[in-house]
Amino acid sequence: MDITLTQLRYFTEAAARLSMTLAAERLHVAQSAISSAVAHLERQIGSQFFIRQRSKGLALTPAGEAFLRDALAVLGHVEDIVEKARGEQLSVAGRVRIACFSTLAPFLIPGLLSRLSQDYPQLVVEVLEADAAGCSNALLNGQADLALGYDLGIPEGVATTVVDRARPYLLLPHDHRFAKRSSLDLEDMAGEPFILLDMPYTRDLMLSLLRDTGISPEVRFQSGSFETVRTLVAHGHGYSILHQHPHHNMTYDGQQVAAVQITNAVPQLDIVIAHLRTQRATARMRAVGRCVRDQLAELSGQQPAEA
Repeated sequence: MDITLTQLRYFTEAAARLSMTLAAERLHVAQSAISSAVAHLERQIGSQFFIRQRSKGLALTPAGEAFLRDALAVLGHVEDIVEKARGEQLSVAGRVRIACFSTLAPFLIPGLLSRLSQDYPQLVVEVLEADAAGCSNALLNGQADLALGYDLGIPEGVATTVVDRARPYLLLPHDHRFAKRSSLDLEDMAGEPFILLDMPYTRDLMLSLLRDTGISPEVRFQSGSFETVRTLVAHGHGYSILHQHPHHNMTYDGQQVAAVQITNAVPQLDIVIAHLRTQRATARMRAVGRCVRDQLAELSGQQPAEA
């Protein structure tokens, strides 16, 4: 059975894009070449990897999902062999795809891209923003090589490395009676309306922080947008709990908020780099990991603005 690396590359790209056309555009080949290679691969293996939907593109079958993970592992192993022959520095070239948790992206991605561009000018970086489930799915579906996010809802088959930790804090309106305090017990906020960052896993985490201290949160508003939550707080609609600190106390519309530390023994949230367990870490992936750590180290040396 003569399966080629080209067939595997065409298949993994089609799986990542869920489109033969988009895969062909990305690889700069004819769409018929992708379709023919994938169809021939399916005949060789004896399994159907895609369901072809005329108006909706492609959908991976269970056999396709399993083969995708193995195909990515094979391509990663081949790349590892080539990298060892060429040397680490010369191998940091080509494309690397990063999925990033949406609330972390504004803090990490711009600076990370600048570092990568400066240190590895031959590296082409693609970024996908998503929630926790979306980042994991991007890895599992071959749409991303790495994911940056919190250690929330990580599925089996995905390996993580902790690169930082974030401690939750209280976000208050700038004219709140506790706004000038440096720290507070969560119990001090009992009975006040709560603004919930409403994202998968994050939602339950925030509510559990309050319930574990005996507070029944009175959720007045909820939003999947980090900045909308901040702006609702700034306008006095309630308080919130967040993890990432902007380095200023302004909101998009020019209002102000105050960040106050929590004195309770609340758990920190791990920030992780994730990848498929079956995928070998390439030179490109290692380069991204180094730059992520450098970026986080720089950010940790900055303090959020005083309210």
